[in-house]
Amino acid sequence: MEWWEAVLLIVGGVAAGAVNAVAGGGSMLTVPLLVLAGVPGNAANGSNRIGILTSNLASSAEFRRSGIEGLTHALPVVGPALVGSLIGSLGISRLTDDTFETVFGLLMIPLILLTINKPKVRVDGDTWSRATTTLVFLGVGMYGGAIQAGVGLVMLAALSRAGFDLVTANSIKVLVNVAVTLVALPVFIAQGNIRWLPAVILAVGLTIGGWLGARLGVAKGEEWIRRVMIGAAIALALRLLGVYGWIGDLFSSS
Repeated sequence: MEWWEAVLLIVGGVAAGAVNAVAGGGSMLTVPLLVLAGVPGNAANGSNRIGILTSNLASSAEFRRSGIEGLTHALPVVGPALVGSLIGSLGISRLTDDTFETVFGLLMIPLILLTINKPKVRVDGDTWSRATTTLVFLGVGMYGGAIQAGVGLVMLAALSRAGFDLVTANSIKVLVNVAVTLVALPVFIAQGNIRWLPAVILAVGLTIGGWLGARLGVAKGEEWIRRVMIGAAIALALRLLGVYGWIGDLFSSS
């Protein structure tokens, strides 16, 4: 691994961890950055989970220190999310690295749109029933176990419909992410889909960002970080989809 790749992973991890703490979508940046650092697609998806776990633990600890306790509220949704996470993490391993990178690149398009128009939590009395919430979080767990990118944004949207305010929803979200990752990570380890050196380097950045995001709320800096992340995500999505290669082929044939 080159030194600049390590720096890129740490800096990108800090930005992604901060955004993950207050909303979600950081893996749209970190997974492609791992691919850029030479980690194959499925291994990048697995390696990313090390930092997701440590950053969400850091965020959860800071939320709790600040008096925001999401554990009681999280318990009803953790169960279905755990079951879904196991299903998703086992299923994603059936894809080849090239197929995963293409699928991830395609998924980044709607995720970028969701990031631009991030969900706003509104409590208007029209909330989901317990059964609906359970089914939704089974699906959320499946997606989180398989892909992870953008799952925080999806969870915020779901938790808003379940009747939670923004701060509580964020504290629940990080706890559910911890639980989902604890189930999915051993699957990726058993399958050999972890590249430990880049995973640990990225985890350092993600953990710092997760702590900062929960502590400061990324008040005025959130939108700037989000714009940088979106721009980088678009560029990296184009790389994953092979657009740069197509352009090069076009010019070389002209």
